[in-house]
Amino acid sequence: MASDALAAREKVQQFLTAACLGNLDLLKNTASQLDEGKGMSKTVADIKDANKRGALHFAAREGQTEVCKYLIEELKLDVDTKDEDEIEEKKSTIAETPLVHAARQGHTATGKYLLDQGANPGIPSDLGATALHHSAGIGNIELMEYLLSKGAEVDSQSDAGTPLIWAAGHGQQDALKVLLKHHANPNCETEDGVTPLLSSVAAGSLACLELLVQVGADVNVTAGGATPLHIAADIGSPEILNRLLEAGADPNITDEDGQKPIQVAAARGNRAAVEILFPLTTKVQSIPEWTVDGILAHMQSEASKEEEIRKVKDVDPSEDTETLKRDLPEVSPEAKERAAEAKSRGDDAFKRKEYLTAVNDYTQAIDLDPTNAAVLSNRSLCWMRLGQPDQALADGKACRELKPDWPKAWYREGAALRLLQACLLFSVVPWRFDEAANSFYEGVKLDPENKELGSSRCWEKVSWYRSEKIIIVAIANTSVLGRGTEKAVDEKLCWFFFCLHILEEAANQISCTKSPRGRKEDEEKE
Repeated sequence: MASDALAAREKVQQFLTAACLGNLDLLKNTASQLDEGKGMSKTVADIKDANKRGALHFAAREGQTEVCKYLIEELKLDVDTKDEDEIEEKKSTIAETPLVHAARQGHTATGKYLLDQGANPGIPSDLGATALHHSAGIGNIELMEYLLSKGAEVDSQSDAGTPLIWAAGHGQQDALKVLLKHHANPNCETEDGVTPLLSSVAAGSLACLELLVQVGADVNVTAGGATPLHIAADIGSPEILNRLLEAGADPNITDEDGQKPIQVAAARGNRAAVEILFPLTTKVQSIPEWTVDGILAHMQSEASKEEEIRKVKDVDPSEDTETLKRDLPEVSPEAKERAAEAKSRGDDAFKRKEYLTAVNDYTQAIDLDPTNAAVLSNRSLCWMRLGQPDQALADGKACRELKPDWPKAWYREGAALRLLQACLLFSVVPWRFDEAANSFYEGVKLDPENKELGSSRCWEKVSWYRSEKIIIVAIANTSVLGRGTEKAVDEKLCWFFFCLHILEEAANQISCTKSPRGRKEDEEKE
């Protein structure tokens, strides 16, 4: 009976993999084997993964238009069916349509086909993001125009704002032009007060800033107590600072901590920004020497004091660990053996880069034996390769709680945290750099020679603007950063963005070249 269930599960994995790869013959053949008399349409519609994603979701996500045609035109699947992709930490779902999946990945032909088949361009995910948001974020002009021609709402709101905010936050000036041409509101705001102009400044995009200034965007808007000038001062971009000042930005507005932009620039050591702001800023009485050098010295001293307060403190997980150990179930030898078999299949799938299949195999192994931290670590890595940082983080934390004395467990959690931050589009959010830093720090203490952990110790040195409150930031798409934004930022902004290397990891789903030891650890078995 168990063998029958396992065989059926493997068929389901094979079916969904066929949808991803666009292997229509294999998909049809596997579906017919799974049909138990319900008919092909019903059978295929019912085959879904743990997140309620079916063949149409996977085919759309991978740009497999021919598979989409078969599923929609021959099997009559609902073109607007939603999945239930879970966000572990928020205990909620994203719920996205095939069109959203296609748009996020930039599959223009597939997106157009779905629209031609009646897909509703206005259906948002549970986070409010539509296909237009995702297309704007990656600068897919062709699909954006098609979505708008099909009735997509240009100012539709999401948790991270309108499509215009997404475009500005990713430095997508051409996408910005398209949206403004369709009368997008340049002063739209998120619930936290973030506007397109704030996002463009945070992304370091002078081109997007220029476009927004030209259409009347407010240069003195505040979010989290900070103005665009505060953000520009923190980044230290002379071009952006000068353009904001030319457009009427007020250098004497203070943030929630009573600091003017010049103080923010000085605290970050951005001398060029201090020199630009100095002639335009009224004297701050708490700074004894009101000169460029005096302001820099005073604010650097204050920043050093704050950094000392923020230093990571040692943690003692022993009490939680003992509780966890008491709660772990007894696993029978038979279950352990079956779990080992499932893990072995997962390891093989991982080596073939079939990460979805590996996730399913590792999940089966965890269900059979929830005491094996190595399986959680491996599944966390698979989630990262699949671009699912929330799931990767959940597994990383579970792995660390299960085995707090294992350096790799701490590394997994830290790696998932940094990927999660890199994958966030933009918003006013409570940043979790400190969590990632602490995870890497604990791992380094357990294994000081670990190269992967050692290279991540930069977390201990990262400082960021108003880290104890909120940060206004837009993480630029890696390709955009590589083409232009990188030249417009200084070394400290690179630290702030986890370094360009970290963003490249996120863009490539953490598939960058690693040291031999790193590759070995990725596939580590216990």
